[in-house]
Amino acid sequence: MPSPATPGRAGTPSPPGQATSLPGWQASHWFNTPRPIELKDLRGRVVLVHAFQMLCPACVSHGLPQALRVHEAFQGEAVTVIGLHTVFEHHEVMGSQALQAFIQEYRLPFPIGIDQAAEAGPLPVTMAQWGLNGTPSVVLFDRQGRARLHRFGVVDDLVLGAAIGQLLAERTPVAASVSLDRVGTGTARPACDDEGCVSR
Repeated sequence: MPSPATPGRAGTPSPPGQATSLPGWQASHWFNTPRPIELKDLRGRVVLVHAFQMLCPACVSHGLPQALRVHEAFQGEAVTVIGLHTVFEHHEVMGSQALQAFIQEYRLPFPIGIDQAAEAGPLPVTMAQWGLNGTPSVVLFDRQGRARLHRFGVVDDLVLGAAIGQLLAERTPVAASVSLDRVGTGTARPACDDEGCVSR
């Protein structure tokens, strides 16, 4: 679902050939981890951040199962999956207790943080800072902590797997001409469909 501040499109890509520096996430609460996690703590690892809302149909049907598959497939590899519950609508029904029940019901084992609520406006802090257009969104960081894939909407498993594999194979910083993204569809979408929920 697109966020209210940014009219989004499915498959919105990162700028071609760019590794982007983003600030770390701002989480108010964590699940499935004994202590808060910061992006800088994960340097040397490939990090997949899956931004979701538990009431987003595409997050439940595609995004979270994909994050779980990545978590399971790359155990023992230098890949960390982080869930980021980034609520920009229906705040009153998606609190931490509801999220805890959701995590248990769907048996999500990877760390999940709640995106810090903004002091003003509906967009949480990380969502606004990272320019996320809605949910589901995927941000893939390389071993140096740079965003290399930044995508709103459903991301094909093969595309994501290839991007993760390429980042795992890298041992040194990458030239700016390398791109792990593809051009999105650019088509207008309703508020919610099979590819995600666009913020209004």
